[in-house]
Amino acid sequence: MPTISILHTGGTIASKVDYSTGAVIAKFSESDILKLFPEIELFANIKSHLVRNMQSEMIRFAHYNLLAKAVEKEIKAGAQGIILTHGTDTLHYTAAALSFALENINVPVILVGSQRSSDRGSTDAAVNLIAAMQFIVNSDFAGVAICMHENFNDENCLILPACKSRKMHTSRRDAFRPINTSPIARVNHEKKQIVFLSDYNKKVNYNGLKLSLKLFNDKLKIGLLKAHVNMFASEFLAYKDFDGLVIELLGIGHLPTMKVDEFTSENDKLLKAVRELVKNMPVVVAPQTIYGKIDMNVYSPGRQLIQSGLIGNYTDMTPETAFIKLAWLLSNHKKDVKELFSKNLRGEISDRSEKEGFLI
Repeated sequence: MPTISILHTGGTIASKVDYSTGAVIAKFSESDILKLFPEIELFANIKSHLVRNMQSEMIRFAHYNLLAKAVEKEIKAGAQGIILTHGTDTLHYTAAALSFALENINVPVILVGSQRSSDRGSTDAAVNLIAAMQFIVNSDFAGVAICMHENFNDENCLILPACKSRKMHTSRRDAFRPINTSPIARVNHEKKQIVFLSDYNKKVNYNGLKLSLKLFNDKLKIGLLKAHVNMFASEFLAYKDFDGLVIELLGIGHLPTMKVDEFTSENDKLLKAVRELVKNMPVVVAPQTIYGKIDMNVYSPGRQLIQSGLIGNYTDMTPETAFIKLAWLLSNHKKDVKELFSKNLRGEISDRSEKEGFLI
């Protein structure tokens, strides 16, 4: 049987109810997971290691480096696939981070979470883990992806692209959805059936290529600012000592930057603040709408932003992936951020938005 390594980071999938408080807490060890779900050992020789036991909202850039090194170590030791158990709140951030950090990854690295703690009868952890295991063992996929429930029932899980997925519900078991694209595959764990739904990276594509770690500078300060009505210039200038900023633009690519009447004089100040930031750091954009592509050429306010030096026109990255990509570029390609941010490196930018990729 193939060897699969399970790396644990905590989160709900590694949690149980703390009856002293009534709340859920990350407490499981790597051996606890195997005891709870012994059926996964039917598919492969399992190696299980605890990397961290923490809720995913506590993660920082340094943890991405820790995880990338742990993945590299397991691959060098002979693992033919990696499952990474992870909390769901920032699972999509970590999926994107590892996708960028693990350059030329030639084995599957599948992130798995759950929306119900593993000691509950309604847990989705077992199905997600088993589906991820079946996908690794029975497919030729290579790269980083996410495995979570497709819908309310326990029949199917989806394999989702690392850089184009997002948690879209606080509590549903099918909270993760692909954005502007299709899922990679559907896995029916009972029928042991895998149906590929879109193009994907295959192991054969990486013959002769060696895995290379491109890690994060954990000292970087990257901001993420959501545009809204009634904005003030001071909101932008709060980031003046940061290394980079992602702005979630309104609509197709707008900020309130034009004075149109006696109540909008602050908008002129806001535009000046944006231009001041651009002089000192890369300021990139993403669509606040989540779906669709930025096009700042359509309306005059958008063209002001292009002229001001904002980066990312015609991209459709989620804000979270834009945040991770900017941090990774500043860590590894600082001089080329302007050129590379709008270039598709890991499947994070679509050539075109798929019609069936909206709210599926």
